[in-house]
Parts: sequence; C-alpha cells; structure tokens
Amino acid sequence: MTRARRDTAAARLSALGLTLPTPPAPLAAYVPAVQTGDLLFVSGLLPLRDGVMMHPGALGGGVSVEEGAAAARQAMLNGLAVIERAAGSLERVRRIVRLNGFVASTPGFTTQPAVVNGASELLAAVFGEAGRHSRVAVGVAALPLNAPIELDLVVQLLRPRR
Repeated sequence: MTRARRDTAAARLSALGLTLPTPPAPLAAYVPAVQTGDLLFVSGLLPLRDGVMMHPGALGGGVSVEEGAAAARQAMLNGLAVIERAAGSLERVRRIVRLNGFVASTPGFTTQPAVVNGASELLAAVFGEAGRHSRVAVGVAALPLNAPIELDLVVQLLRPRR
C-alpha cells in the first residue's frame, strides 16, 4: 500500500469538512461490529448527532427526502467511527461490500433509494472506488427511537501490517 493510499480516507474526510464523532454505544444487547476473517459486519447505525436523533419520524410523513438523506449521511458518519474503532484505522478498509438501508416510511412512499443515497455518496466520497457497494434500500413501518433511517454494513478489511 502506498503512502498516498493510506492518507486518502482521512484527507477526503477533512476535505469534506467532516470529523468522525465518538462511535455510538449499542442501544441493546449487541456489539457495534464483529470481524470474521477479512470481513467486518457493522451493526445498525442510527442518525444520532451528539446523542440527539436527526429528523425523527417517517419519510412521507413530515420528513423530507433531503432531511432523510442528511440523516443517512449522519448515520454513515457514525458508521465510519465504528469502523475506525473496530479496524484501528479507516485506511484498513479495502472495500465497502454491502450497505443495507432501512427507511421509516409511510404507506405509498417509494423514494427510499434517494434517502439511502446520503450514505452511499458519503462512502464514495471517502473511499473512492472502494466505497462503491451493493445495496438494499427498503421501507419499514418504524425504527428504534423514531429514527428515519437505520443502516448496516459489510466491510472488507486489509490485513494489518506486521
């Protein structure tokens, strides 16, 4: 791995004017991430900022697509903090494999993909081609803490240097 690649994620976050938050603590009986082999499975991520839910409620019921996308971006920023803590560095991310997005939606709301794009676009901005991923964006009736979105991830990691 070249030095330029090692600096990429941190440099891109900085260029976006973003800093990673403290990784959120689990809300129930689970761990934030589990690694098996070179895969890191990241548990559900909510759009909490400083402990406050961003844009609570359902899409199509008072939360706009733009607010939902901003919430997805915040949830992913929390996810990057979880990845950094679990992997030791964002520079160990080889590829974002899968993103699952669950969008609290009213009946008839069908623009879930545009909401989840808030997270997908952040991953591409931070990791470049390695941030492009497979994805699911589905509508659900309700999410924990009245969250408008919940995300989970599968990330492929590089082996640590010896």
